[in-house]
Amino acid sequence: MRYSTLGRSGLAVTDLALGTMVFGEDSPRSASAEDSVRMIHAYLDAGGNHIDTANVYAGGRSEEIVGSALTGRRADVVLATKVRFPVGEGPNAQGLSRRHIMASVSDSLGRLGTDWIDLLYMHAWDPLTPIEESLEAFDDLVVAGDVRYIGVSNFKAWQAMKALGVSESNGWARFIAGQYQYSLVERDVEDEIADLALSEEIGLVPWSPLGGGFLTGKYGPGDKPGEGRLATQPDRDEEAWHRRDVERNWRILDVVDEIATDLGVGHAAVALAWLRAKPFVGSVIVGVRTMEQLASHLDASRLVLGPESMAQLDEVSRPAPRYPQRFLSKNANRTLD
Repeated sequence: MRYSTLGRSGLAVTDLALGTMVFGEDSPRSASAEDSVRMIHAYLDAGGNHIDTANVYAGGRSEEIVGSALTGRRADVVLATKVRFPVGEGPNAQGLSRRHIMASVSDSLGRLGTDWIDLLYMHAWDPLTPIEESLEAFDDLVVAGDVRYIGVSNFKAWQAMKALGVSESNGWARFIAGQYQYSLVERDVEDEIADLALSEEIGLVPWSPLGGGFLTGKYGPGDKPGEGRLATQPDRDEEAWHRRDVERNWRILDVVDEIATDLGVGHAAVALAWLRAKPFVGSVIVGVRTMEQLASHLDASRLVLGPESMAQLDEVSRPAPRYPQRFLSKNANRTLD
C-alpha cells in the first residue's frame, strides 16, 4: 500500500483504509469478533495503517472490537471514528451539540481503549445545533489532546464550506478529511464536493467504493441478490438494489469486466484502482466481512490503471451533467488566449 498525507495535514495514511461497520453487527452479513480481530491484524501486517469505525456501528460493538485488536499496536494506527447519530434514548443522545459530542467522545475512548482519537468526523449535519457550537467543541477536544484531527462526512458543499469559514475566522481546528459515498456507480460528489476538496485541501475518503458490492461483478441485470449487502438494504438506503439495477450501471460493469479480463485481475481491483487514482482521494475505505474479501482487496492495492483504462472508465461512468455545472461548462469558460 502507498502512503499519502491527508488533506492539509502531515497525517500519513495508506491508500486503503479498513472499514469496520459490520464488525460485531447482529446480522447474517456481520463478522464475528474473532474474525474481525484476525482481519484487523492481517490488514496491519500487510502494511495498512488507517482504520475507520463509528460510535453507532453495531451499537458501539465495532469500537470495542477495534480497541481489543489494537492492544499493543495502537501507536501504529491512524484511528478514525464519528459522532452525530443516536446512541441512546432522548433528544440529547444524538446530534452535534457540545453535550453530545463530549459524552460521545468519552464513551468512544473507553470502548476503543485509547487515550486519543486520530480523526473524529462529524457524521452528518445537525440542523438543530449551530455549527459554531459543534466546531468549538471539536476544537476543545483537539486542544485537550483527546482528538488529533477533525473531519466531515455527508455534509452538503455549502455546509462544509461554511464550517471551514467558521473554523478559519475563529482559529479553530479545520477539517482535513471528508468522508463521502463515491464509486464508479455513484459520482455525485464530483458536482461540488470534489472541487471543494481540491480547493480547500480536504482529503476525500470514499465509503462504499464498490457500490455496496455491485462492482464485484457477482450480479446480473434484474436478478436481485439473495444475500449480501445489496439484498438487505431497504429501498430508501443509498446502497439499495434499485439504485444499482439500472442500464447505466450495467454498462459500467461491462467495461470493468473487459479491463479486469485484459489485466487478469478481479473486478473490485479495477474499481478500487480507478478511485485511488483520483487526485482528491486520500484513502479509500474497504469494508470486509471475511478474510477472503480482505485478501482480495489487499491484492488490489497493487494495481495501477493506465491512462487508456482510466479514460474508458471515466467515460462510461460519467453522469449526465446537472445545473449549474451544465450551464457553466458551456457558457462560463474564460481564457486570455
